[in-house]
Amino acid sequence: MRSHLLLAMIASFAVIVGAQTQEGFISLDCGLPIDESPYNNSFNGLTFTSDSNFIETGKIAKVEKDARRFSRQYLTMRYFPEGKRNCYSLDVKRGTNYDIVVSFVYGNYDGLNLEPNFDIYLGPNKWARIDLEGRLNGTREEIIHKAKSNSLDICLVKIGATVPLISAIEIRPLRNDTYVTQSGSLRLSFREYYSNSDEQIRYADDVYDRVWYPYLDPSYRQITTSLNINNSETYKVPKTVLMSAATPRNASEPLLITWTPRPSNAEVYLYMHFAEIQALKANETREFNVILRGNFNHSGFKIPKYLELSTLYTDTPVQCDSEGCNLQLVKTPNSTLPPLINAMEAYTVIDFPQVGSSLSDVATIKNIKSTYRLSKISWQGDPCLPQDFSWENLRCSYVDVSTPPRIISLNLSESGLTGSIAPIFQNLTQLQELDLSNNSLTGPIPTFLASMKSLSLINLSGNNLNGSVPQALLDRRNEGLVLTLEGNPNLCKFSSCKPKVKKNKLLLPAIASAASLLVLVAVVALVFVFRKKKVPSDLHATPSMPAADVGHANQSESSFLSKKIRFSYTEVQEMTNNLERALGEGGFGVVYHGFVNGTQQVAVKLLSQSSSQGYKHFKAEVELLMRVHHINLVSLVGYCDEGEHLALIYEYMPNGDLKQHLSGKRGGCILSWETRLKIAVDAALGLEYLHTGCKPPMVHRDIKTTNILLDQKFQAKLADFGLSRSFPIGNETYVSTVVAGTPGYLDPEYYQTNWLTEKSDIYSFGIVLLEIITNRPIIQQSREKPHLVEWISLEITKGDLRSVMDPNLHENYDIGSVWKAIEIAMSCVSLSSTRRPSMSRVVNELKECIISEKSRIGETRDMESKSSLDFSMDIYTEGIPKAR
Repeated sequence: MRSHLLLAMIASFAVIVGAQTQEGFISLDCGLPIDESPYNNSFNGLTFTSDSNFIETGKIAKVEKDARRFSRQYLTMRYFPEGKRNCYSLDVKRGTNYDIVVSFVYGNYDGLNLEPNFDIYLGPNKWARIDLEGRLNGTREEIIHKAKSNSLDICLVKIGATVPLISAIEIRPLRNDTYVTQSGSLRLSFREYYSNSDEQIRYADDVYDRVWYPYLDPSYRQITTSLNINNSETYKVPKTVLMSAATPRNASEPLLITWTPRPSNAEVYLYMHFAEIQALKANETREFNVILRGNFNHSGFKIPKYLELSTLYTDTPVQCDSEGCNLQLVKTPNSTLPPLINAMEAYTVIDFPQVGSSLSDVATIKNIKSTYRLSKISWQGDPCLPQDFSWENLRCSYVDVSTPPRIISLNLSESGLTGSIAPIFQNLTQLQELDLSNNSLTGPIPTFLASMKSLSLINLSGNNLNGSVPQALLDRRNEGLVLTLEGNPNLCKFSSCKPKVKKNKLLLPAIASAASLLVLVAVVALVFVFRKKKVPSDLHATPSMPAADVGHANQSESSFLSKKIRFSYTEVQEMTNNLERALGEGGFGVVYHGFVNGTQQVAVKLLSQSSSQGYKHFKAEVELLMRVHHINLVSLVGYCDEGEHLALIYEYMPNGDLKQHLSGKRGGCILSWETRLKIAVDAALGLEYLHTGCKPPMVHRDIKTTNILLDQKFQAKLADFGLSRSFPIGNETYVSTVVAGTPGYLDPEYYQTNWLTEKSDIYSFGIVLLEIITNRPIIQQSREKPHLVEWISLEITKGDLRSVMDPNLHENYDIGSVWKAIEIAMSCVSLSSTRRPSMSRVVNELKECIISEKSRIGETRDMESKSSLDFSMDIYTEGIPKAR
């Protein structure tokens, strides 16, 4: 344990200043008066600015006592006596990794000697509890986080009687290929370099402004160098950090590093930085094993080059035991020198499961706030989340943590609104209720309100609106819209009104007569329109389509409907027991378990309102599944098409999808090589049917491991046909279409040309086959070659079969079968579609792989034949290499 990691982290320190760029840096001195901004820190040249432009609330104060102990950015703070939640809104780049540091110094600014505690949130998710009790030097929190939008909210939330405060916010962009996690963000446990120095090293020595704290345990011996060290490796550890290192005082003993993560059961990522700073003699070697007790073991590690940085890290999270984390660097028998380490970083995984509100809704409501200069104290941060802190006068719809909430009600009554009704309101596409009553709005009622199909209530009463009411909006009343217009003295309640004309009193009777005539004509016209629009109720009439597909709503009956398998939404609720058991979620929506007729198990895929897909994909999938039938395609039991309620009801596949089994999320045993090959053949047969058995032929367009489902006997079936398209036959060779599919699986040729053929599916299937073989991510930035295809190409030229195969198989497979499968996969992912095989050929060759594997299992195959297989791969043509 290191007590120094829990103590002051904010005292002033000295570093060597160098000329470095601060591009992308955000350095806020919270509470700094605007007339003192910006300034350059004397110790490292960092430019700090006032936080006034990034938050609308709070008050500013200065540290009262021991001010000389702190660097300048910690001498002021912003505190928040009003409101439950107060938020900074910062501009960042979506998809970029950032190192985010927030600092807090109480300094008895209020003279009460009452140290506060409060929560800090990153967007809609809680980041940490800040407790300043007993922390005279303050505290800080640091996290490495990938931005999910172009705006980042950092919010302070009051949890008791004390008042939240903040001293500084520092945000630094990082390389996206560093600090890569399988999920979640990285919360700093410690970052230290091994030296007896008392200097903390950061910018300008560290181009990313990471802060490195010195540490040297009594059991360590320090070694140093004054020579220049090459730190051009990815992590760019500062040269000043690498100029010292720790070795064990007893050269035969391990070097031990121990700590306790927060919380103790957290998943941990480690980054260990090594540079050999001793010139080794010809008879000297330094080799050691890196062991994290019970979790991580890297044997025979040698620092590659003298005076050159090398970083060893865990690419998957590990867990320490109940006694904490125990890292050992253990000298191997071959080594003449003890282990060495220069610096180390340790992080715990913190998951932020709740996605923020719809990005379009957030942008729109902030635009409305700016347009009408609204200053409601609760209107900070995410409008809908957390639900306890959602904006007042606003309601949202919620599905689950992975579905963005949508704004469905906005009440701005008596909010002092002036000017016209801005067009920006129409971007709240899920809005059901809009109340703009009792303000000072002027101008005409805009026609766009009528096109907001989700609106069921519009209250515009008590304003100064004028002109006439758009006919389209009046027509919506017949569809159930509640439209309230009272208290607008200059507003005509009809769609067409003539302006008032001041005339001689003698003309008043004539004007009155004309007005009466106009009223009579308008009333007759409205009655006629109403009678014409009124249609007798029909229990079998097609319900209205979702707002995104209003063009279909006028059809008397959708062309694909078949009443034999059509269910009402009430029946959907009954079969799923009110959506009781969720099986998973995709782009369409949540999938629920259910029963038809009380016995037949089904999977019910219900369209969510925020789905990236919509009625078009729903219709395409129903149309396809009603006319195709194959044992390797998931069959459609029925569907629901009732207003905004769209659902697809499939046969139930109890073993989930292939991705879950490869990743281990389904638990149970590892899929054997034979089972994987059978799954691949099943999926290939399903694709072959789509390409050659359908009339017209079909392209799936979204082949991936999550769309390959497994029944109780692990028979594979293709699913999710919402993107499927028919493709031409005869003289035409392709169809031009907007690119659709999943990144990583998407055919590069299709992406570049928009030319869709069945060979696009074959490319995606090749990626799936490579996943089945390797069980590795399609894109992994930490690999020498990030893309799976490029990485496999590189590895098999090295002749190392074990480096390619899923290690969970423990080499329990026929080598010839594996090479054949790799050959098939690599031919499928050829960049030129003309060089890719047909699905019929893929099926036949995969069946040969199964025969080879079965022969091995049955011990009927001559084992010598394993080293005499012939195959032709562009990337390797010298025979089968031996596994190392």
